[in-house]
Amino acid sequence: MLVLASCGNGSDGPAAAPVTCAEIPNGDLIGAESVSAAPTDIATKPEIASGYRSGMKPVVTATYAVATANPLATRAACDVLHDGGTAADALVAAQMVLGLVEPQSSGIGGGAFALYYDAASKTVRAFDGRETAPAAATETYLIRISPTDPAPPVPSARASGRSIGIPGVMRMLGMVHGEYGKHAWRDLFTPAISLADSGFEISQRLSGAIAAAAADLEADVDARDHFLTGEGAAKPAGTNLANPAYAKTLGVLATDGADAMYDGPLAQAIVAEAGTTAGGMTPSLMTVDDLRNYRAIARDPVVTEYRGRQIVAMPGPSSGGIAVASALGILENFDLPSMPPTELDGSTPSAADGGRPNPTAVHLITEAERLAYADRDKYVADPDFVPLPGRGVDTILDPGYLKTRAGLIRPDASLGEAPAGDLGPVPLGSHPGTEYGTSHITVADRYGNVASMTTTIESAFGSFHMVDGFLLNNQLTDFSAEPRDDDGALLANRVSPGKRPRSSMAPTLVMQPGTGGAPAQVIAALGSPGGSVIIQFVVKTLVGMLDWGLNPQQAVSMIDFGSANTPTSNVGGEHPLVDTTDDGAHDPLVRGLRERGEEVSVDEQSSGLSAIMRHEAGWIGGADPRREGAVMGDDAALR
Repeated sequence: MLVLASCGNGSDGPAAAPVTCAEIPNGDLIGAESVSAAPTDIATKPEIASGYRSGMKPVVTATYAVATANPLATRAACDVLHDGGTAADALVAAQMVLGLVEPQSSGIGGGAFALYYDAASKTVRAFDGRETAPAAATETYLIRISPTDPAPPVPSARASGRSIGIPGVMRMLGMVHGEYGKHAWRDLFTPAISLADSGFEISQRLSGAIAAAAADLEADVDARDHFLTGEGAAKPAGTNLANPAYAKTLGVLATDGADAMYDGPLAQAIVAEAGTTAGGMTPSLMTVDDLRNYRAIARDPVVTEYRGRQIVAMPGPSSGGIAVASALGILENFDLPSMPPTELDGSTPSAADGGRPNPTAVHLITEAERLAYADRDKYVADPDFVPLPGRGVDTILDPGYLKTRAGLIRPDASLGEAPAGDLGPVPLGSHPGTEYGTSHITVADRYGNVASMTTTIESAFGSFHMVDGFLLNNQLTDFSAEPRDDDGALLANRVSPGKRPRSSMAPTLVMQPGTGGAPAQVIAALGSPGGSVIIQFVVKTLVGMLDWGLNPQQAVSMIDFGSANTPTSNVGGEHPLVDTTDDGAHDPLVRGLRERGEEVSVDEQSSGLSAIMRHEAGWIGGADPRREGAVMGDDAALR
């Protein structure tokens, strides 16, 4: 069964209700109470796990589609598309609502990366809205109060002002809209402003996230008043949460444009909040000039081939696209299409949830990811400060080089911790860094434009600092805190003035090359939140769709699995097909990986994947059952 969710009103009839957990046919929310049942270490986890909606069905639309991490944001973006807006317009509308209803994940105080396929020119551009370090930041900015004071930042690098980077998402969205937008900029803010004024019901996921972060949110007056009760507890699910301060801020941005974020009263308020010394807090060294001088960057995307398709991905300072392409280039040397999941028969309940992955295939994928992460950790950083070795992307993604990397994989043993490849004499050390939360938006409009945008304030609730209705990021903790490795070699991802911290965000487009001189066509778009695990989530979904023929919902819903460059592999224990009893000892996938020498964690995963794919009737899409996301579009296919 294919589910169609429509949006809009007017000539197309009454608007359909937003798709929610309860309204998805056969979509049972498993483990919903877990969002508030157990404490979460928000210093080491991306975001809280919040259950799994079993049995979700793919959504088919006719000419346009949008998927976001929250139905209210999906609705806002879909209404824009219904009214003739472009994918660029939809990105703006969706981000403004996400900053209100999913403030723990993204917002105007953070940054983003986007890929945009422009149907008119038949080209893809990559847009870099990553935060930057202040001009006064030093290499020890995250570990010392000053070059002459070795004491660490108070109360911590993250919760002090030192973690706050110059926000980039608004300037990036202004750039994308300026080039590809159709609707007036100011009109795109109306849904979020109305919702901020009237309020929305706090979801169980948001309430659980607030509870996990309550102690840190309480330290900031504005954050405490907005998210907590008078007794200091999280506002419960079902509470109507308005944000008049955010509505006012959006009104200024709607009227004065994105530049209002970077100069004038709003910029001054950001600098003042980041620079507070209340309670002995270590301040940011950010200035209004840092904001005024911030620039989003249009870059050339990374383009590689995988089994006859083009994979179009983000370049540095995101390591996500490079690592995804690296893993796929290694996997191309193995016959993954012959190793599909089992239990995909339509009559089997597990089919909708992606079936049971083959342990042999999963082992190959985890080993390829170990090798990809090893190179990513050593070589990838802000390319404007630390260029890739040799010929750059062409060297690290050279098919011959990746074939030699594939030769290190053994079918019956694990690499554990893989070595980085030898790409030349580069005087840099290796450090994996830390990354946590995020959100993702996927859009296709009626004009043929397609966008994939991953957006973040870094950890859940960012730096916990709130100003004028929105949270400021803690993105600078994505830098390596120490400037050198244990051997004294400089780290590629060390802090430098004006530098952008490395990211794992991996918005991705898949294109089918044309024949007879025809241009390539976008056949899929996807991405996910999840910090450094984003790479694993995106690889899993691409392999599911391209190698195993899964529809986007099945590929997204499938068990989350993968590995960074450590001996531990992840198998998402939130999935109904994973048996977590006795630490997974009775689960066939977990056993299969352990038999090959892998250490396996069955901790719950918190991906937030969304994917859309070309379909004979237009688009077919899927949203992650592990979060609140929804896919919506037009319903012309059924009329």
